Amino acid sequence: MRPPSVDSLANSIRASGLPHQLRVEAARRSIANNDHENVSTYARDIYDDLLRPVINGTGVIIHTNLGRSPMNPDRTYPTSFRYSNLELDLAHGKRGSRDKRVGSQIAGYIGAESAIIVNNGAAAILLVLTALAFDRNVLISRGELVEIGGGFRIPEVLESAGAHLIEVGTTNKTRFRDYENAAKDSNAVAILKVHESNYRMIGFTENVPVEKLKTLGLPVIFDIGSGLLDDTVPWMGWPKPSWLKDEPGARQTIQSGASIVTFSGDKLMGGPQAGIIAGKKDFVETCASHPLYRALRPGNLTLDALGETLFAYLDNRAGQLPLWKMAKTSPEELRKRAELMGVGRIVKLKSAIGGGSLPGQEIDSYGIALKGDLTSELRRTEIPIIARMKGPDTVIDLRTVDAKDDAYLKSALCEFD
Repeated sequence: MRPPSVDSLANSIRASGLPHQLRVEAARRSIANNDHENVSTYARDIYDDLLRPVINGTGVIIHTNLGRSPMNPDRTYPTSFRYSNLELDLAHGKRGSRDKRVGSQIAGYIGAESAIIVNNGAAAILLVLTALAFDRNVLISRGELVEIGGGFRIPEVLESAGAHLIEVGTTNKTRFRDYENAAKDSNAVAILKVHESNYRMIGFTENVPVEKLKTLGLPVIFDIGSGLLDDTVPWMGWPKPSWLKDEPGARQTIQSGASIVTFSGDKLMGGPQAGIIAGKKDFVETCASHPLYRALRPGNLTLDALGETLFAYLDNRAGQLPLWKMAKTSPEELRKRAELMGVGRIVKLKSAIGGGSLPGQEIDSYGIALKGDLTSELRRTEIPIIARMKGPDTVIDLRTVDAKDDAYLKSALCEFD
């Protein structure tokens, strides 16, 4: 028996919500596998591969696979969907700079002379090293030769930027005299420091702070990674959470004498994926004038979302950003939400910041446990629910679930309870 035509199969799955060309693709796949009776399954597989919202029940606040920091679900970012003054000076009617707005606001907030934005954290350090140290020597501690995520390693970034790596000290201990001796003998043009964002070295260790390194007379470039803008975290209230005690702030890094600080926008800053380069005006301008910057700079969507995020800091509303709101929710409040759901079993959990930030640091939390491995079934719900296993149970950590989604979550979980 001959299979139906591609067109008729594609028309039979109009209810899938897919555009015509993707329905055709589902039909072709089902015919190729001699499985045209299950064409709706192929359509669902295509639909599941589209970028769509999910409910994060993993307890990992900055979840790399789920887009890192959650953005404001109630914000429409209207300038992203119409013309904007991206590179127009409204006062004079002439071409302006896309760095002038968000970049200058970030610089002002952290006390830097200037700042520019690129499309991610790795791009920030790549541009800085290419613009400031191409074909020249850069000092770095052996204890900071790290992999920064996605398989990217600092030595490889340095090599790609055309800089020559001069290793200093040992894996666990690097002293001031190690930098001092290397600075005398290597003709280095800068010192690169890399914060241990995604690992912790404990025990017999030592490193040199920026305040001391700057006395060598070389520019200090500090990649703080996670993007905590101010290590006093006034938006978290008092006392400062213990899990933030060792995280460097961009403001304090500039105050300590770093010439350049680089960090991500989508981690502890709580905004979209972006990389920020801030510091002394002449160094930042050198980066901005480099040809590579044109390939790495972001567009309207990123700058609009980043600007909105920064406004929350400037307006003393940072505590209302989804990232920080989730982080500071009390375990008691989470337990009450779990009780109100009335499904599954209430369990005490540990949440993580995640996203290569604050390794080993956990926050007490509560969630819901269901018997057995239901992770696959939950991912197939109308709004996919991303859960995790704890022993023989499937658990949903409520710290990373927006309270507005509780009603939907309750309804979905009732089918499996």
